[in-house]
Amino acid sequence: QALIDPALERKMQKAQTISSMVLSLRKKEMIKVRQPLQKIMIPVLDEQDKLDIEAVSDLIISEVNVKEIELLQDASGILIKNIKPNFKELGPKYGKEMRLVAEAINNLNNEDIAVIERDGKLNIEVNGKPELLLLEEVDISTQDIEGWLVANQGNLTVALDVSISNELRNEGIARELINRIQNLRKESGLEVTDKIILYIKRDGVVDKAVESNADYIKNETLTKELILKEEIDNGNNVVFDNVNTMLFIEKV
Repeated sequence: QALIDPALERKMQKAQTISSMVLSLRKKEMIKVRQPLQKIMIPVLDEQDKLDIEAVSDLIISEVNVKEIELLQDASGILIKNIKPNFKELGPKYGKEMRLVAEAINNLNNEDIAVIERDGKLNIEVNGKPELLLLEEVDISTQDIEGWLVANQGNLTVALDVSISNELRNEGIARELINRIQNLRKESGLEVTDKIILYIKRDGVVDKAVESNADYIKNETLTKELILKEEIDNGNNVVFDNVNTMLFIEKV
């Protein structure tokens, strides 16, 4: 018991939840994890929430392959939230008064939503009587904004920028190439420390990605010399997305 670190567990739980939501948004949009994306925005509930996410932000960035995380103290001008009753939870509790409770919930504003997300509860008035509304008794969703996808889980919200610039697309191609080159090294029986000369066939798409990420590819694959050629004999075909090229590696 003495070895349990509740603060660390809380931070890691947030890291896992945020990563899971972002990965599910990638899957929904069919964007591979090897394809870097620019940013995720996360509204923070309070200062502690902000510090928790900052503490694990590098871990999240690495896990979901984004360039940056922006924490929003006030997301009201960016993210529009909707709240509606969770009838499964509220029905048995209120019975015939359910219609009035639903009406009270539908009239809640952004500030009310922020309070129930932060505190897990909210005082409301139903037919002139005070009632305590719990977070699990409502469903909160966030509208997608153009170029972004949004997900909610509990009191956490993430917005993922799904627009892919040419620079990001080229880096994604480079990452995919690295994976194929590493597999080729393994199939060729090379040692982990062996250096190679790498030949890549030009195809009009792969060229730009290789030229703008050459050092990255070379470092990751222990390539001493990287050569782009118009034609390659006896190479390995590599086809993905818009890329249709050939690879050939030679031990130095």
